[in-house]
Amino acid sequence: METEDILSRVRSVLEFELFSLQSDPITIGNIIVFLVFLIGFLALESIVRRVMQNKFLKRFDIDDGLQFTLARVAQYIIVVIGILISFQFLEINLTSLAVVFGLLSVGIGFGLQNITANFISGLIIMFERPISVGDRVQVGDKEGDVTEISIRSTKIRTLNNISIIVPNNQFVENDVVNFSHGDPTFRLDINVGVSYSSDLDKVLKALNEIAKEHPKVMRVPEHQVHLSNFGDSSWDMELRVWIPNVKERYILRNEINQAIVRKFEEYEIEIPFPQRDLHVKSSVDLPVSRKPES
Repeated sequence: METEDILSRVRSVLEFELFSLQSDPITIGNIIVFLVFLIGFLALESIVRRVMQNKFLKRFDIDDGLQFTLARVAQYIIVVIGILISFQFLEINLTSLAVVFGLLSVGIGFGLQNITANFISGLIIMFERPISVGDRVQVGDKEGDVTEISIRSTKIRTLNNISIIVPNNQFVENDVVNFSHGDPTFRLDINVGVSYSSDLDKVLKALNEIAKEHPKVMRVPEHQVHLSNFGDSSWDMELRVWIPNVKERYILRNEINQAIVRKFEEYEIEIPFPQRDLHVKSSVDLPVSRKPES
């Protein structure tokens, strides 16, 4: 008897009507079932994304950025399906949902334009893929690698290992430099000045040897050496080399610069100091007017 009484009370609590939407009653039981299914689908989408990105998609010959995009799209599809199924347990028909979304659109019109713009920009980024996970990008004065693309923002880890969160609309509306888009190779330009008294053929030979001896300088496209300018105190030489990964350009620039110093010492090629000629005119005696004596 007591058990039946407890069940009756529980049933009455679960069937208690909280509110109604378009004549559809919403009870506590509906809310509980809705939350259970919603949490279940959220857990499912997280598992599916990890399995797809870490196991399933690894079997195919596709780049990491596309793997991330496909896993994200599958994740969002599961979330949308889960929300629609969960709403069915609230016994809300599509007309009622249209009313809810209509109310949300009013809110968007008054203060959520920025969130909406980031949401749409996130979809554009995922499908058009102007940037992908792993790309080296520069936004403003910040340079780093894309580590995550979500529906609202993109996470970039800078060269100083600092994570910055960039709203997605900045990648769509502003100029963004993507060093890795489609091709990670990069042309590295090294500038160095040599004395006017240098042997030009010896300078060209030294710079060519530096490019050929470095193991990470690509053979195709072939490197180039240019005398780019006649400076105030030097010939301005430019060594142009191609490297396979743009992310290594700072390391390789340092290595090639060190190789230039050593090679120039070996060939006795002088790197001159900046010079300025200063001309000082001799002083001129100017007439000084004197007051007459009283």
